[in-house]
Amino acid sequence: MRGWIGALLDLVFPPRCAGCGRRGTWLCDSCRRDLPRMPEQVCQLCGRPVAGVVRCSACWQDPPAFEALRSACFFEGTVREMIHSLKYKRARHLAGPLAQLLEPVIEELTRSGGMASSPEVIVPVALHPARQAARGYNQSTLIAVELSESLAATVSESALRRLRDTPPQIGLSAAERQWNVRGAFEGDPAIVKGRSILLLDDVCTTGATLSACASALRRAGARQVVALTVARAR
Repeated sequence: MRGWIGALLDLVFPPRCAGCGRRGTWLCDSCRRDLPRMPEQVCQLCGRPVAGVVRCSACWQDPPAFEALRSACFFEGTVREMIHSLKYKRARHLAGPLAQLLEPVIEELTRSGGMASSPEVIVPVALHPARQAARGYNQSTLIAVELSESLAATVSESALRRLRDTPPQIGLSAAERQWNVRGAFEGDPAIVKGRSILLLDDVCTTGATLSACASALRRAGARQVVALTVARAR
């Protein structure tokens, strides 16, 4: 049924590339090739670009709560526009193309050992209920649902709960970001205990929110937490 509805909508409202506007697809091959991909050399823990080392100095001093964090692209250009359209302009159709950008990242994580096993549950970073009600949806959940179709994993919005509506992280230092989200999340042991979790968000800036979420999932008994985002601030 979902396939038929999608085909009908494509017939009435033909897809246009988010990058160049070309008809026929939401992201054409040419624009996909030009996306600002993350480099191969990154910190094996936080995923920050590095040169000549396996782990960055920040992760040596204060390791994050997740086993690994990876992102598909830098948060700029077409990717930035697609994520903003998904979040603020109700362009839900872009969740699929954004999820596709993550598939090779997952393959590389599995190949390199960054993900010890296939994730059993995909957990979107939780929005506060008031913010989700105002927006009408959680953009990370939409991406997670699309991604789950290529993985043998279920999506659970209730596995992670945001306990308080934290102020926006924009403009805060790394230390302030960590303090801002400390204790802001709670995991559900009934869903995550003993399981391998893929924690998913749209954008990573410093990783503070993802680490706070991973801490909550760990306290709830998660066996493994690997974090994934479509984009990362340069």
